[in-house]
Amino acid sequence: MKKYLLLSAMLLGLSGCALFKQYESASEAPAALMGEGVEAGESMAVVPWRTFFPDTMLQALIQEGLEHNNNLKISALNIEVAEVSLQTARLAWLPSLNLTPSLQYQGGAAYNAGAALQWDLDFFGGITSRRRQAQALLAQAKDEKTAVQTRLVADIATGYHMLQMQDRQLDLMDQAIVLWEQSLDIQRTLMENGKAYSTSVNQMEASLLDVRAQRADLANDIRDTENALCVLLGRTPGHVEREPMAHFSLPVDVGVGLPGDLLRNRADIRAAEHGIENAYYVQQEALSNFFPKITLGGGVGLAGVIGSPAGMAYSAIASLAQPLFGQGRIRGNYKTAQMRQEQAREQFIGTVLKAGSEVNSLIADCETAARKAEIFGRQIDVLQKAFDGTHELMKNGKANYLEVITAQEAFLKAQLSEVANTFNGNQALINLYIALGGGVE
Repeated sequence: MKKYLLLSAMLLGLSGCALFKQYESASEAPAALMGEGVEAGESMAVVPWRTFFPDTMLQALIQEGLEHNNNLKISALNIEVAEVSLQTARLAWLPSLNLTPSLQYQGGAAYNAGAALQWDLDFFGGITSRRRQAQALLAQAKDEKTAVQTRLVADIATGYHMLQMQDRQLDLMDQAIVLWEQSLDIQRTLMENGKAYSTSVNQMEASLLDVRAQRADLANDIRDTENALCVLLGRTPGHVEREPMAHFSLPVDVGVGLPGDLLRNRADIRAAEHGIENAYYVQQEALSNFFPKITLGGGVGLAGVIGSPAGMAYSAIASLAQPLFGQGRIRGNYKTAQMRQEQAREQFIGTVLKAGSEVNSLIADCETAARKAEIFGRQIDVLQKAFDGTHELMKNGKANYLEVITAQEAFLKAQLSEVANTFNGNQALINLYIALGGGVE
């Protein structure tokens, strides 16, 4: 008991400088947060998404998603809940006023009709800490909504580019089917003239049927992608308009900015720091529980016996309640709040490190896609010549069906790989834009 009173006395002496001290951000990004070799410059995250995505059809889809997406609406409601909580915390400064009518019968009917006033004085910061908690939670809710919005912009753009890729792949397969059919007709003509066997015709037809089966799967995948995109847009399943796919090229003005930009731009990092701030004020409130609760109270009203004149009754009281023994709850709550704050700090550090790693990896993905685009372009040129030459030799009976099938499959595979690389490059660029904190106007 003496130790407890001594602790309270020590904390009372420190209350003036500790309990009312506001949270001060100590977050600082490591110099090499995004990895060595990453050149700093103006961050492309400051570019509005309407500028970053010049495709007008994609812009319209993103705007539709921002207006109708269900997750974004839920995030907006979370902000409203946090605003109500903050308003409630602000009103905690005011006194409470209650009507207190009463009627008693002890040999006669006595009555009392009045109002009671109670005002908790915030000498030790409990109310202040709760208000600041509510402010931190509101800021965190806003940052979380921003994070949902940036992710939504990225997901809509990803779905849009996925559809463009699948459309292009479908076109390539349609073109390949035409070539396969031409090759099959040639094989049938050669067989009729005794220059080929039925085996070559069967093998060529089986290869054609395989491509047609792949096309059917791809057409189904397109429908699935459209349906998934419609969910993001908050609309019922249906067709999604889009422009044809363009070749991928890495923009010249790609910039990542300084490491500290991530802390300012990324909503998840800001939300994580507000988590530390909230935990700090939870600890401050737990600390205030060691100190006395000072309350002013009073009342005024009419009192008397029914049938007799009433008289005015007044009362005023000031009370102080000092916790002495609470079965370890006060101390336990304070220790728990300290550990929660440490957990929030570690979560913040983890979020920052993850952000730096994401940026580093995505820069490499963008550069790799740009290099592979040149490689695939050259490969397609070479395989087109090989296919044309083999096809011509087959017409003259100088190339067998296996050589033709191999050339056709290699040519189609290279074309599909180039399209997939274009999508991967666009995806990496979108994710880099988001990882740097872009996507919000």
